[in-house]
Amino acid sequence: MNLFFKPKIFLGTAILLFSVSLPAFSGQTLKDQSETPETLETITVTAQKQEENIQDVPMAVTAFTAQGIEDAKIESISDLAGFVPSLAVFYQGGSGMNAPSMRGISAPWQTMDLSTGLFIDGVPVQSVLGFDSTFLDIERVEVLRGPQGTLYGKNTEAGAINIITRQPDNDFRGSLSVNIGTLLSSETDDDPLTQTYTVKLSSPIQKDKLFLGIAAKFHQKDGFIENTATGEDEADREHWFGRAHLRWTPTDQLDISFVASQTQYNDGAYQMNLSEYEASQYGLPAPEYRKVSSNFNAENDSSQETQSLKIDYEINDVFQLTSVTSRRVYEHSPTNDWDFNSVTFSHSDKVTESETVSQELRLNYDNGGMKWIAGVYGDKDEGEDRATTLTRVRHSEDEGNTYAVFTNMTYPLSQRFSLTGGLRYETTEKEYQNHISAEHLDDSWDAITPKLALEYRILPGIMTYISASKGYRAGGFNSSATDPEYTTYDEEELWSYEIGAKNIFFNNRLIVNASIYLMDISDMQVSQKVTPTASYLTNAAEATAKGVELELTGKITSGLTIMAGIGYTHLEFDEFKDEDGDYEGNKTPYSPEYTFNIGAQYRWENGLYARADLIGYGEMYFDKSNEYKRDAYQIVNAKIGYETEHFDVYLYGKNIFDEKYDSYGCYNGFNTIYSDPGEVGIQVTYRF
Repeated sequence: MNLFFKPKIFLGTAILLFSVSLPAFSGQTLKDQSETPETLETITVTAQKQEENIQDVPMAVTAFTAQGIEDAKIESISDLAGFVPSLAVFYQGGSGMNAPSMRGISAPWQTMDLSTGLFIDGVPVQSVLGFDSTFLDIERVEVLRGPQGTLYGKNTEAGAINIITRQPDNDFRGSLSVNIGTLLSSETDDDPLTQTYTVKLSSPIQKDKLFLGIAAKFHQKDGFIENTATGEDEADREHWFGRAHLRWTPTDQLDISFVASQTQYNDGAYQMNLSEYEASQYGLPAPEYRKVSSNFNAENDSSQETQSLKIDYEINDVFQLTSVTSRRVYEHSPTNDWDFNSVTFSHSDKVTESETVSQELRLNYDNGGMKWIAGVYGDKDEGEDRATTLTRVRHSEDEGNTYAVFTNMTYPLSQRFSLTGGLRYETTEKEYQNHISAEHLDDSWDAITPKLALEYRILPGIMTYISASKGYRAGGFNSSATDPEYTTYDEEELWSYEIGAKNIFFNNRLIVNASIYLMDISDMQVSQKVTPTASYLTNAAEATAKGVELELTGKITSGLTIMAGIGYTHLEFDEFKDEDGDYEGNKTPYSPEYTFNIGAQYRWENGLYARADLIGYGEMYFDKSNEYKRDAYQIVNAKIGYETEHFDVYLYGKNIFDEKYDSYGCYNGFNTIYSDPGEVGIQVTYRF
């Protein structure tokens, strides 16, 4: 790969050797006083919806604690992906619009569906629109790799991301934080600034009974794209976030939490331009870098609000009943100039609204040996899409219902062997109504998604496992199809086989986890050109994925921790052809060849702090022909500061060498999405 022979990367690596750092790659935090200073923290996760040591879970899991998130300055889903092997998050040009790719598996961008699920306090995020989270007052983040349909259901064909916010309790605590920075490059005349302000507060209202937590954030970033027609800058961002958490514990056995949150995006134009290919289709000259000539300033306003009610009831020492009820609403109102030119070819005004109501009820059993979980799940989706362009008007509605029953059990066969098995039956019904053409479509899909894992504990600190699991993504509609053969497409399925090992060495000072996997993907959902002028989503492809992942965390001294991770994926079409050609042997879209991160972190007893991270991604294609791609790239982040009991101050840098990793030719070769410029700044935090 020759990664370290580039001058910027060589210099970045040198920085790692001196001020280096890394967050909790497996979730280890360095400030936990319950652990000795020379050992790594033991992390408890709920990846299988029951509390377990992360080293005892027979699957590939990466977890981050609250301290690890703050140390790594993880502020977005994209930031998170940089520290997780085989996870990539493709930014689609607008705030809150992110498409995940796990182990090379992603949903076609036309569907707005997901292959990797996102759950925030158990609330599912069902679409690329709103696939985002504000990392504020977080207790823990868990990233599960491999099919998770047994416990998590739809949209978890390749994995799941769990975000658990911090519970208010009897401790009164809070913090105020100010972040001021500047972008390292821009095409505008001004020096673009960024600013972020956060507040967190947690307090008991009635000791041992009633508690309240509040978190809020404001973020603003100047645009770095020049509009030569209006003289204004483009791609400016302004975000607001607020969350309130009310917790009631009327008895020792009953714990009730109500969480309400809202995010508001008030943004300018998408962070993109025409590609050279699309500009030529309009008869326009090739676009200048980070320059557009739109004859109006675009606006992209969106919001998402969530309410959830979680009830935990400990029936006795072995049984626990849990209910999670949620409502999530997403609204998106973009007004865009899609030709990015003063000659009006393609303007649009659009409103997208969606609402999801979900309910999960599960019963847990754990007697210290055997443990199992059984539950039911249901949700209802409703959406409306209205759009106006120069040539047409679109107005459609869709709705869907999903119902599921599931179970999962871990049974110790002996002191060294344990068997885990799970099964889920899920059915999804969808309905589509076009109010312009009066077209009406409806269909349903169902699946049984099993999982089986055998773990073997060679020594107390060494566990190996082998597993097989099924992944599934429901079908959908081609609303523009005129041929009835293509009005719907079927579900996509895969079988994943994984061998892994989780190892603790040197009295809990070194953790090394590794996994090898093989995935057989059938009825793959792809965009197929069925006539010279028509392309639809079909199940025309078969594919095979092979990969390996490695994570390492080491406590060198009481203050120094080093970590590293790498994921390699080889995913290509075994069968796929259409009117334009045969794609057998081609890489599938949105599948980076590799991901890696290397870093270290040091905390001196006198309060000084330093860290740096090197993060890299392999090349990634955007199309089935492997014509358009984003090249391999690497970035370096750094952070240095001084910490006291109540007050912290840091100098930070994200992508300190201002590496450009633009996405050329995305969306069928039509657009270029510009990467974020590098950023440096100062962060001040006061805790009380």
